[in-house]
Amino acid sequence: MAVDGIAQLPAELLFLWHAHRVEVLLSAGVLFAIVRLVVHWRSRKAKVALTPPLASPVDEKSVAVLPSATDAKAQLAETDHYEPSVTAKKPTRPKAGPKRVTGGKKAKSSPVRETVPEQIQPLVFYYSLGGSTRAYAERFAEELSRQSEDSKILSPETYDLTELDYDDFFISIPKPKDDSKRTAYFYLLLIPSYDIDTELSNFLTHLQETHHDFRIDTAPLQQLAGYSVFGFGDKQDWPTEQQGFCSQAIEVDKWMSKLTARKRAFPIGLADVKRNADASLSEWRTGLKSIMEDLAEGKGLGEGVSGSGEAVESGDEDEAEDEEESDDSFTRVQKKSAKKSSTDDVEDIGGKAPIPVDFTTTSKTAVQSSGPKAMVPKASPTYGSLTKQGYSIVGTHSGVKICRWTKSALRGRGSCYKFSFYGIASHRCMEATPSLSCSNKCVFCWRHGTNPVGTTWRWQVDPPGMIFEGIKAEHYKKIKMLRGVPGVRSERFAEGMRIRHCALSLVGEPIFYPHINELLGMLHKEHISSFLVCNAQHPDQLAALGPVTQLYVSIDASDKETLRKIDRPLHRDFWERFMRCMDILREKRDTHRTVFRLTLVKGFNIDEEAEGYAKLVEQAQPSFVEVKGVTYCGTSTAAGAGLTMQNVPFYEEVSAFVLALEAALKRRGLDYGIGAEHAHSCCILLADRSRYYLPSGENGEMRWHTLIDYPKFFELVESGKPFGPHDYIGDATPEWAAWGNGGFDPRDQRVDRKGRPKAVE
Repeated sequence: MAVDGIAQLPAELLFLWHAHRVEVLLSAGVLFAIVRLVVHWRSRKAKVALTPPLASPVDEKSVAVLPSATDAKAQLAETDHYEPSVTAKKPTRPKAGPKRVTGGKKAKSSPVRETVPEQIQPLVFYYSLGGSTRAYAERFAEELSRQSEDSKILSPETYDLTELDYDDFFISIPKPKDDSKRTAYFYLLLIPSYDIDTELSNFLTHLQETHHDFRIDTAPLQQLAGYSVFGFGDKQDWPTEQQGFCSQAIEVDKWMSKLTARKRAFPIGLADVKRNADASLSEWRTGLKSIMEDLAEGKGLGEGVSGSGEAVESGDEDEAEDEEESDDSFTRVQKKSAKKSSTDDVEDIGGKAPIPVDFTTTSKTAVQSSGPKAMVPKASPTYGSLTKQGYSIVGTHSGVKICRWTKSALRGRGSCYKFSFYGIASHRCMEATPSLSCSNKCVFCWRHGTNPVGTTWRWQVDPPGMIFEGIKAEHYKKIKMLRGVPGVRSERFAEGMRIRHCALSLVGEPIFYPHINELLGMLHKEHISSFLVCNAQHPDQLAALGPVTQLYVSIDASDKETLRKIDRPLHRDFWERFMRCMDILREKRDTHRTVFRLTLVKGFNIDEEAEGYAKLVEQAQPSFVEVKGVTYCGTSTAAGAGLTMQNVPFYEEVSAFVLALEAALKRRGLDYGIGAEHAHSCCILLADRSRYYLPSGENGEMRWHTLIDYPKFFELVESGKPFGPHDYIGDATPEWAAWGNGGFDPRDQRVDRKGRPKAVE
């Protein structure tokens, strides 16, 4: 029976399953649900116990997170026991959705203690137009070197800001020359004041842009040991800092503080050049010497305020950053610097009344814009300086002056080289400019550094009609004043009262004037030829230039560094602009009569420069190349720029250079030859042989034809049809102007300085 029962058991279980399976499945589901609820309830109770209630007075202490099972076993094996903390809590998960950003400035971190340097290298930076700041900087460096008794403080090095690539010093600090020692650099900046746009304005813009450039660290110069700034100003015209006293020095100090993470080692020094410049500079030097000695001993910049030595007058670095960031990047520099500088160094001619500048700001204090101002206001010292030099200011930005060759031609004592080369009668020529502003500060400039400078037109614009009538009226007025001068020939005086030529090369940059084409059209309408000179720094205006009788481009150097030293351009990208102008001249070769003007400055651009100039001629292919020795005007400005009589080449040296340039051009396959000369002006003309060496006369003799057929030019302009320089080539160059004959008109009488007849060699 037992065996039979066992055999029947599976059948009975199967019967029971089919009979009660619904109840079993429901019971299992209910049991599973109860277990899940119990587990969930217990976990919630534990969480409540571990988390203090809201606003609980009990301090919440940091606790360790419960270890995993594996970690618990390992810990138990090491300690023989394991007791989970009842106060432990699980790490909280981040909430879904965007992160909430709270306002307010972050607390400044405490300064990190730096490594003690083994030696301090002072670097003295300065800027100067007239040379006075240069002299201060050199004396300062010499005195600082002599007074330094600590061997760890090296002799200062001086740098002219106009000759630097800012990226090498003001985006990152230079690399030490001696890698074996830890060298810390110490920046010292001597900054004068100006009321015109200069390279110093570009420097300020560079500092500001560096600070705001997202690609560069906010304080890229924080590795400096320290810095300090000294400003030169004039309290007579600018009594306070708010009115412009040492404004640009204060601006430099502010941006240097930001770029160095506030490493102002000594308060900014401010000196009145008419009172205490030397004494203030000496006091500043003594304080700096003490600071550098402390740095050499590892004492740092001091305790207390970050960047110990912060001056109260430069405390505006703590202004709200959001207000500063909202200002236009150029406006904040122009706001303080462009309205408070001086025509020359204020050390040379004293402070100048600031020229009002229009600016806009988004800061809390609203500023009302009054529109563009005059380039040369009548009340400005620039106006007084230019008129004292013989200029007549027309409108707000134009000028006219009598050339010395005009006076000479009226008395029959010779005309300038333009008469020998191109047939321009000097006594019938008007020298004028529609823009007194220039973008260069050339070392050989005759204008004593008193004309305004700028990289963009930011002044009011006078209509071309007013300028045209104004320069003619002022020119005739000056001619009339010469009628009583002994020796003036009556026939030439009568001719001089009928202008037939206009040299737009007086001062400044004529092509800078926004309506230059309209002005040229007015000249041509009255049959006045136009000779326009530009400095190859405004390629857009050059490309848009309309018909002109002859287009000059000043080529003062064949490489970037030499051009920087001679022309002292304000544009940061001056070389790129220069090269682009060369390409534009090449494009205008068939529409304009183009001329390269080379001004030779001995010691700057003569030695071994022929090949470099030949390369530029090959690129632009001008019609003519004028080579002229620099004229020394004997001003303090020229001397301050390093120009003396020793830089004036002899005519023999100019001739040798021209022959070397001619040979260099031939080696490049360019057929240029000497078409004319004017020894009195120390000037020689190279011309394109393929265009201007032509058959002449009945016998077809080959001769140079550098003169211009002026009536034909005006006829072509009035026709409205396209034409080129080959369409108005004039007669053959006079024999007396040919190479080897001197170029002096035999109808005139050459005299010495006392008016006595002088034999022409």
